[in-house]
Amino acid sequence: MRRPALYSSAQRQGPAPPAATDDAEPAPPSRARQAHPENKAAGPSPSGTSRLMRHLSLHNIHLLWSVVGMLALLLAISLFSSLQPGARKLTQKDINAAVLKTLETTVLPSPAVKAYEAIIPSVVRVVGLGKPTRDKDGDEHADRSVGTGVVITDKGIILTNLHVVRGAQTIKLTFADGLESTASITGVQPENDLAVLQAHKIPDDLIAATLRSTADLVPGDGVVAVGYPFGIGPSASSGVISGLKRSFRSPEGEQAITNLIQFDAAANPGNSGGPLVTMEGEVIGIVTAIYNPNGQRSFVGIGFAVPIENAAAAAGMHPF
Repeated sequence: MRRPALYSSAQRQGPAPPAATDDAEPAPPSRARQAHPENKAAGPSPSGTSRLMRHLSLHNIHLLWSVVGMLALLLAISLFSSLQPGARKLTQKDINAAVLKTLETTVLPSPAVKAYEAIIPSVVRVVGLGKPTRDKDGDEHADRSVGTGVVITDKGIILTNLHVVRGAQTIKLTFADGLESTASITGVQPENDLAVLQAHKIPDDLIAATLRSTADLVPGDGVVAVGYPFGIGPSASSGVISGLKRSFRSPEGEQAITNLIQFDAAANPGNSGGPLVTMEGEVIGIVTAIYNPNGQRSFVGIGFAVPIENAAAAAGMHPF
């Protein structure tokens, strides 16, 4: 039996669809329902897909041109670099010019300065005090001699001249850092006018001098004498070795000393017992005497030093 078809006012007018029967299959959804606005989010429309493809194509083209432009720039830089002359190689002449320029514009310390700075921590002022006596006015006096010493071990063993401390009742030392101490004589070598002292108190950071063999010395080698001439110092004077294996007898006619180093660095009373050093600050001798044909106690250009081999032997040290 056929049932009447019912249509709402919202439906589009048109020919009426065939009437449904009880045993007929349901009609498929209409195209209008498939195109419902709620279903548009399921995918882009054909026109939207075309725009997306066009956008991607333009992007790829821009990217391609960017890569081409970068490659062209790199190629231009490479060609420009290849056309430039290569860097000039550094030559010995360039190095010599640079060194010469440095020497001309930089003030370097003199060899004597370096020698002085190397030895000065080991130089000691030595004062020998005799037995006090009183004059007719009741004033007390004591014989006093001033000389120099050099530290040869960090235990406070010091070399000086025997005539500086001979007969002294008290020996006083002043180290480079200002520390004062008394000392005792532990050894003598009269034939070389040498005395070995042991300080009773020493600085914590006492530095011993470096000793060097005299075997390869020749006249003309530079030397520096460091000491306390007339008690003034420490003082330094520089000169050269004038001769080797010299002999000397003092004007007082005392025993002659042999195998001496002759030098012309200024030395005066008070330098006695001080070190004679190379330009590296290494001790090669102990200043012992000066020669003045007029009998004056002043320097006229001839000084003598006992080779350090002899001086070290006086302290019981092994020879070089």
